[in-house]
Amino acid sequence: MKSQQAIKILLGILTAVLLFHLCIVFRIIPYEITWGGRLKSDQEIYVFESMSIAINLLFMLVLAIRGNYIKAIIPPKGVHIVLWIFFGLFCLNTVGNLFAKTNFERYFTILTLATVWLLWVILRKRKP
Repeated sequence: MKSQQAIKILLGILTAVLLFHLCIVFRIIPYEITWGGRLKSDQEIYVFESMSIAINLLFMLVLAIRGNYIKAIIPPKGVHIVLWIFFGLFCLNTVGNLFAKTNFERYFTILTLATVWLLWVILRKRKP
């Protein structure tokens, strides 16, 4: 698989993830089945979901820059470093999902593992 294909797939996955988080904020999906079953109040939902949405938007921005879909506002080396950081975070998130309290969230292990693999495809060769 080529890096450009991996970027397109990840952007699609992240769009779906953003919709998922918006469904949690608007109570279409119950928050009890997310965040390892640890959220207990409306305030916590808004804080955690806002952070998650912001982080996913940053991830999408960096991928769009790497894929040359938008003009670079971050230097190429910075993009590369940020993608490695996301790679590490998704590795940790994959492990975290394995130990989630809900089966629903455990299924997300597949999605986070796919994200790790796609990021590896993007990062394995440094872009010239």
